[in-house]
Amino acid sequence: MSGLLGIPLGAPGSGRTRYGHAMRLHAEGHLSAAQLEAYRVASADDRGPPTQVLADRGLPVPADPAPGAAALIRALMDEADRYLADLPGPGVAEMRHGIAQWRDGPVTAAVPARNAVVDTCLAPALAALAPDQPALAATLAAAVPHLAWITYDSYPRDQIGEAFATGHAFASLIGEEAAIPARDFDFGVFLIAPHVLYRDHAHAAPELYVPLTGPHGWRFGPGRPLVIKPAHRPVWNPPHRPHLTKVGRIPFLCLFGWTGDVAAPAHVLPAPDWPQLEALRLG
Repeated sequence: MSGLLGIPLGAPGSGRTRYGHAMRLHAEGHLSAAQLEAYRVASADDRGPPTQVLADRGLPVPADPAPGAAALIRALMDEADRYLADLPGPGVAEMRHGIAQWRDGPVTAAVPARNAVVDTCLAPALAALAPDQPALAATLAAAVPHLAWITYDSYPRDQIGEAFATGHAFASLIGEEAAIPARDFDFGVFLIAPHVLYRDHAHAAPELYVPLTGPHGWRFGPGRPLVIKPAHRPVWNPPHRPHLTKVGRIPFLCLFGWTGDVAAPAHVLPAPDWPQLEALRLG
């Protein structure tokens, strides 16, 4: 019995996340009010084991439950929202507002299915994320088998390029066909293989990217310069803003969100320098 409720010690905000899990267990009848209060007190110290507070109060240490698929998806949702709460920049508040609106809906876990991009690229991406955000990396790894990973095929392949067409996958946590249902809102996880160019494109949906790995290249219109951005630097794309992503040597892993017009299709914006950008190696 560790009493950590599946959240390792030490990550910024992990105490709050454990307390959030404790509140859910209390609501389900698995923790007493006194145990819940001990987790509240322990939440002030991300590195302090709640077992010490429980022991000081003469309370039993709860066994870490073996979570089901729905619990793992909710844990990822909780941890992703905690991570977003500490980020600055436009779009973050809008994204968290949508998450708050829909997050308590019913959870439908996907039937486990293999995706070649996830099989190849997720492990090195999580290894790059773990030193900065161990709790987020751990909850994402645990939830991965229960998410519906999609390799999007609505772009014409001759426009978007073969490398991107076969080298990406995404899974929606909240959305119209996601683990947690929502209307005109989409929030999830996006993965692209190393060195792939996600060519210039645009769409009506306002979009937030929160890269969990980096550095990667970005530009915001054909012909504009490539800007190198590190991990954990949010990118907000207002409606119809052109944007391009050039993945570095580490797979591109990010949280993404569309806050409206999610059914409107994206379209590719041709640019003459795609061959050079596809040959480019960052880092």
